Amino acid sequence: MSRIRLLPKHIAEKIAAGEVVERPASVVKELLENAIDAGASIINLEIKNGGVRFIRVADNCVGISAADVPTAVLRHATSKIYEEEDLEAIGTLGFRGEALASITAVSKVEIITRTADELEGNRIVFHGGERIEQGPAGCPKGTTTVVRDLFYNTPARMKFLKKDVTEAHAVRAVVERLALSHPEISFGFLKDGRKEMQTPGDNRLIAAIHAVLGREFAQNLLPVKYELGGVSVSGFVLKPVSARSNRTMQFFFLNGRLVRSRTAVAALEQAYKGSIMVGRFPGCVLHITLSSALVDVNVHPAKTEVRFANEKSVFEAIYYAVKTTIAEKDPRPSLKLETPETHEAPSAQLEDSLPVLNKGVQLLFSAPVEKQSVFHMDPAVVYTPVSHEASGTLPKTSSVPSTSEQMNMEVKKENTCSLEKAPDEKQVVEESSFGAQRSFRVVGQCFTTYILVEQGDTLYMIDKH
Repeated sequence: MSRIRLLPKHIAEKIAAGEVVERPASVVKELLENAIDAGASIINLEIKNGGVRFIRVADNCVGISAADVPTAVLRHATSKIYEEEDLEAIGTLGFRGEALASITAVSKVEIITRTADELEGNRIVFHGGERIEQGPAGCPKGTTTVVRDLFYNTPARMKFLKKDVTEAHAVRAVVERLALSHPEISFGFLKDGRKEMQTPGDNRLIAAIHAVLGREFAQNLLPVKYELGGVSVSGFVLKPVSARSNRTMQFFFLNGRLVRSRTAVAALEQAYKGSIMVGRFPGCVLHITLSSALVDVNVHPAKTEVRFANEKSVFEAIYYAVKTTIAEKDPRPSLKLETPETHEAPSAQLEDSLPVLNKGVQLLFSAPVEKQSVFHMDPAVVYTPVSHEASGTLPKTSSVPSTSEQMNMEVKKENTCSLEKAPDEKQVVEESSFGAQRSFRVVGQCFTTYILVEQGDTLYMIDKH
């Protein structure tokens, strides 16, 4: 395994300042990322009182050797980078060597660890950054870190903490994102003695999504796999019909790291344009893979904001990946109308003159049509709202079409709405050629947005836009 070393001063100064430990979620994030970087395949987290009083992270990673344990808690001590050039191609979640030093400074920390080639483990305890004791300990291979009484020596920070429920929710959010970024790792989360989450760790992203985000979300996803210009995009996107009211279900992972990227969000939403309604947003769990040399993660203290060497290539890869998936795999029904070549298509003005349906009312047209005959409604026929006590048929008017052109209208009552006349419009069906061999019939217009067409036992809603 790599030895933990102190970084030279000139390298440490080139690293962006680390994020201050400000809440239990910050501690959990650093400890879990350390476990992932150390090669753990099983990580279990337990918290009590929102993580303020107790945090324990246990894993089966390679462990820390006895000689490296005291060095591990020093500032800018790390096993992930050694040279200045390593900053140009960072492939690990952590690299600054500040996490343990920051955590031990504001809490009581106990670390128990053992490597595979050691017969006994090592235990070291820190209170407020001061080493209290160190000695051998019996333990399995891996590392267990226990953090107690966070901010016990800095009451100024303690008073800014939220309620235990809020802090626990923030901790869970951290665990969820890391579980989605590494489906090959089994994550367990225990809160106040109760199991909150468990992922299988079988390297199947859909299984991790099911465990973290729920069955309903997982069932409405479309798989994505695409590569363009050296950028690989894989994962899942939400079906357009299941679009959400906000962006909370958009997760982007770059080389296994959760990132916030305006480029990625813009590409995703542009790909959905025309497939979802205005005011709705897509959801996704997308993994983006590209060379570490083409991305800079040493930009933001939390390492969630990155800088791409070529943003255009990333945008295009995500856009075409999502666009292709929606076009090929979205199971939206399509309407195929078989129109005889000898008959003309319906008038383009038909959709603007169809009767308007509000909630609770369904209007059916059924008229036997002989060959070369037409659908026709006399302009003098005016529809009036139907009350709940209506007999089920429209009132007769003084102007009725001839027998061959008569249209039988049935009004099916429901509980909430009635038929209305559109303002300043005569609800007239324009004269159009409909052959006797047609296998479909136009039912009406709903909410001035959808055209209703019946074909056999199927009712189609056609969006005019």
